[in-house]
Amino acid sequence: MTAPDIQTLVQTANAARQKGDFAGARKALGAALAQSPDNPGLLNSLGVLEHDAGQFADAVDWYRRAIAADANAPVLWLNLAKTLRSAEDEAGELQALDAALALDQGLLMAQVRKAEWLDRNGREAEAFAQWSGLSQWLSTADLSQPALADLKSLAETRAKAYSARFAAAVEPVVDAALSGLDYEERRRFDAFFGATLGRRRIYENECAGLKFPMLPADEYFPRSHFPWMDRLETHFEAIRDEVLGLLDAGGAGFAPYVSMPPGTPENKWSELSDSNRWDACYIWKYGQAVEAMHARCPRTVAALSEIERFDIEGRGPTAFFSLLRPHTRIPPHTGVSNMRAIIHLPLVVPDGCSFRVGGETRLWEPGKAFAFDDSIDHEARNDSAEVRAILIFDVWNPHITPAERDLIRNYYRAADASGLAPMEDFSA
Repeated sequence: MTAPDIQTLVQTANAARQKGDFAGARKALGAALAQSPDNPGLLNSLGVLEHDAGQFADAVDWYRRAIAADANAPVLWLNLAKTLRSAEDEAGELQALDAALALDQGLLMAQVRKAEWLDRNGREAEAFAQWSGLSQWLSTADLSQPALADLKSLAETRAKAYSARFAAAVEPVVDAALSGLDYEERRRFDAFFGATLGRRRIYENECAGLKFPMLPADEYFPRSHFPWMDRLETHFEAIRDEVLGLLDAGGAGFAPYVSMPPGTPENKWSELSDSNRWDACYIWKYGQAVEAMHARCPRTVAALSEIERFDIEGRGPTAFFSLLRPHTRIPPHTGVSNMRAIIHLPLVVPDGCSFRVGGETRLWEPGKAFAFDDSIDHEARNDSAEVRAILIFDVWNPHITPAERDLIRNYYRAADASGLAPMEDFSA
């Protein structure tokens, strides 16, 4: 009579193990191993069997024999770590987990088991880092498998618990050090500290057009870069009265800010395309004066003419009144280039209006100007029942030197003369 082959014997062993017949499973696997004494799969199956039977020392022996036969199989090291954990051999488990990860850093369960090991053994700083890394990793995983969703939830919970403890220990010291500093003195450190606690992102420039290198990714520029802002604000009431005059006269000159060509695929701007929910009335556009608006808004024109603005022929300066209708949101987006700073002078701002650049959200204050980098992710909201009106215009990024500005202007002149210059929307 022919002896059963290995596959048949393994099937017999699995059936016996599922019934709790460990003796029958051992017999079948032993017969299979007699046919292939150094088969790592059979040796691993015997390790699994003895682990399930509670015979941890025997399971460890089988796993070590399997590893001797195939030392480059990370799953064998992971199975050994599991049994050593059951046997309460902490040092042995960590050694096995590290061996598995040395072969495959992407072995998710080895990373999870190591995080749990670090928890149990009081290595809190390493555990914090391990759980945080797992949380970030799993944030991009396909969570259609419930087990992965559960692991993501576990990693987030553990990382948040460590973050809360870390914050409780560090914040009192930090708050004491920050006491007495004004907004500009503490602004960048606040962003740094918020990022270390996982409370905010650090945003970078994302330019739809050309990016000028080596500039700070500054969400809101310090007011000290713009000494003319105080003077601009003295014109606030006159500028506000001119935009209100346009509205009282029926809104002549205003048109939808977003207007996409027919056939444009559905996107985040579709809801606002050709809609008066976000209207603009240009005073300058691509460096060209809008003469009708110059005639109707002379005090706004005079105020802006006092300021050195972003002046690349055919691209700037741009200045316009922006209306955001009630219950309208401008979706998160980035602008064309980091070569500019965008100025907002709020004119009519009902309660319930806000503006976010990167990780900082502000409320507009009528008559209080500020500057931001629109190549950093930003959005605006009007959650009120009234219209919001602001004056928007562009100036040079204050970190670009006068010499660099001349070089940029010359570049664009040459680019335009070539007839091959890429089209960039500098409308603001």
